[in-house]
Amino acid sequence: MECNDIKCPVHGKLKTHGYEFNGVVVSDRAAKTAIVEREYTTFLQKYERSLRKTSRIPAHNPDCIKAKQGDFVTIANTRRISKTKSFVITRVLKGVGQ
Repeated sequence: MECNDIKCPVHGKLKTHGYEFNGVVVSDRAAKTAIVEREYTTFLQKYERSLRKTSRIPAHNPDCIKAKQGDFVTIANTRRISKTKSFVITRVLKGVGQ
């Protein structure tokens, strides 16, 4: 399969740097965009308890990767691609059918 996407971290010229997160794709309806939800914990000093939180991160979904809803993926920080996207999906760790 040929990948002609310039914004692909594997076949294109897009460089990644900074943070790398794992998460689940909760939406892939937008063109070349996937919403990745990641879960993390934060400690509340006042109550001495841990709090579980989720964040939804819009990420670029290259043509060669094509992550679907339900896939467990790795996303990496990159330059700003659009108004909301500054992450790109680098690989699918576990697909829907796997």
